[in-house]
Amino acid sequence: MQIRRAYIKRVRYAVQIAFLVLSVLVGYRFYLFVRHFVVPGAPFVQRPPSVDAFMPIAGFMSAKYFLLTGNVEPIHPAALIMFFAIVLVSLLLKKGFCGWICPIGTISQYFWMIGRKIFGRNFRMDKQFDIPLRSLKYILMSLFLVLIGIAMAPNMMVLFFITDYYKTIDVRTMQVFTDMSRITMWVLLGLAVFSLVYRNFWCRYLCPYGALLGLFSTVSPVKIKRNEDKCLRCGACASNCPSLLPVDKKGVIHSPECFGCMTCIGSCRAGDALDITVGTGRKRLPFSPILYPFILIALFYLVIGIGVAADKWHSKVPYGEYRRVISELNRERPVF
Repeated sequence: MQIRRAYIKRVRYAVQIAFLVLSVLVGYRFYLFVRHFVVPGAPFVQRPPSVDAFMPIAGFMSAKYFLLTGNVEPIHPAALIMFFAIVLVSLLLKKGFCGWICPIGTISQYFWMIGRKIFGRNFRMDKQFDIPLRSLKYILMSLFLVLIGIAMAPNMMVLFFITDYYKTIDVRTMQVFTDMSRITMWVLLGLAVFSLVYRNFWCRYLCPYGALLGLFSTVSPVKIKRNEDKCLRCGACASNCPSLLPVDKKGVIHSPECFGCMTCIGSCRAGDALDITVGTGRKRLPFSPILYPFILIALFYLVIGIGVAADKWHSKVPYGEYRRVISELNRERPVF
């Protein structure tokens, strides 16, 4: 049977790959930027502000500081802009960032797809283990909310922002991979193995950022809705759902685990028993699935554009200061 909306999966894969390639290019450009200060004679490359997207904790801290003081910290301003962009997307368009843009989510997805090819299936955690394990990401999220959202006062943040540690937090993040410890290697290897066996293992059980975005997404006006009269009750939507949601048994999907990936819509054998809709309560209007990624990306870059226009995108750390802090960090612990 030809599935009428199977194109949705192909569109999503293309968007995911595009953002994954973009993330790799940003990472490589940042590598060249750091290399200039570490390797004699290496050419200077402008620091890519987008690398701040890999520091969500800095973004959350900067967001609290901005909301309390009205000021944007100048060291990693793009972290704040990216945090606001991702939160706004989640508030309006479900966890679209996780399902369409996040490079970690994309890598995790391809791991379980490869695992399904190897083992012929993906395994499912027993409910007695699944629910407690899913709580881990919410526990991690709660720790960050308490330590930063409650305990850390603005004056403490200012003192942290001016430290050399904070100025080089992006370089230190890169060092996790360029100067990998044995513990880090085994942790990543373990995550890779579990990701082959279980769908979206990192996203489902461990990602505190995804947990926070999931909570924001519950108020999103955009939801997947099932038409009871058109449904064939074949279960294709539920069996293909990356988040293992019982789509075939729900009228409207409210779960914070929903990525907004529309894999269920793209797998629907009835063709139109599932829709992406906007509205509240029972008043929900369907719209074309192909519009979703365009709105998602446009909204995401609109916030970034506002940040660029307001001159709150590029770091204000001077060249000489970068040379000093990166050189000192490299003496303490080699970057490459």
